[in-house]
Amino acid sequence: MNDERYPGAFTYAAAGVNIDAASAALDRVRSKIHATFPGTGAARPIGHFGGFYRLNDDDDRLLVASADGIGTKLKLAILLGGIAHATVGADLVNHCTNDLLAVGARPLFFLDYVAMGELDPDIFARLVGGMADACRANGIAMIGGESAEMPGLYAPGDYDAAGFIVGELREAEIVDGQAVSSADLLIGIPSGGLQTNGFSFARAVLGLTGDAAHDRELLAEPVAGGNGESLGETLMAPHRSFLREVLPLARAGLVTGMAHITGGGLIDNVPRMLPDGLSALVDPAGWNVPPIFWHLVQKGDTRRAEYHRILNMGIGFVLSVRPADTDRVLNEVPGARVIGSVVPTGQDGMRVLGLD
Repeated sequence: MNDERYPGAFTYAAAGVNIDAASAALDRVRSKIHATFPGTGAARPIGHFGGFYRLNDDDDRLLVASADGIGTKLKLAILLGGIAHATVGADLVNHCTNDLLAVGARPLFFLDYVAMGELDPDIFARLVGGMADACRANGIAMIGGESAEMPGLYAPGDYDAAGFIVGELREAEIVDGQAVSSADLLIGIPSGGLQTNGFSFARAVLGLTGDAAHDRELLAEPVAGGNGESLGETLMAPHRSFLREVLPLARAGLVTGMAHITGGGLIDNVPRMLPDGLSALVDPAGWNVPPIFWHLVQKGDTRRAEYHRILNMGIGFVLSVRPADTDRVLNEVPGARVIGSVVPTGQDGMRVLGLD
């Protein structure tokens, strides 16, 4: 599917992913979901990076939970094999961890779900072992999970995995963006690559066909403008966890808002941390975009308005910080840099300078 305004431009929908349709589908059931809240400890509406639950009305501690999957990065892991299975296992844990981090929560425990067409003990061990390694690195207990064999639903060799994480915080430790104010600066933290989003797009624009020999040969090609690294190893770069660098800053009161840049890119995720009446103004000239992103964008002749929703473009996490605290935060987080600011607009949202 091409963008009718720009013939030849490749869109996410062409790769089979319709972000707007997914949002509309959630809107259709939002009221039913919220109808489950009365009489329970559900503490806040859905829509942020984690769901809040209060165990005891007399206690200011809350649990925060999130769930996610790996996405079609799994197709590359299955194709490349070996350590790639461990990589996506760790990706799952780090993705879930970052979602809790985005509201200021410290993760406590993690569970997994793995479904295969036919159980492959070696792949299972690598995959779940990668999850366990990431849990240990993040200080999380992996307390259980579920595995299922589903012949007929998954082809032999195919599998899927999902993660479920629970953390905790106190009421005063919640970072929900309500403290964000006009003139706060936006600090971007580099991603590890695509992380776990945009892989349907990447596979489509690169021309991966599902033929293993063809696809492996293609993924062995170098990244345009890179330093000789292959497409395969670059696309399989791990999804970073930002917990150890960022949580101490949040607990010290140095951060007013946070966004994990996943599906929807900067355009859809940064507004989730902003209160009504404020917008984000982001300048892409504020950071160096890694070559893999330009490689994909140029292959797809993709417009800015599209690729800033498909890909993180090199920014994995965004912090809103008061100007007086900016230098300290930049010094504490390697590679972080100012990428924009918060501005008054009369409505929530964001603007990327130079966006078509």
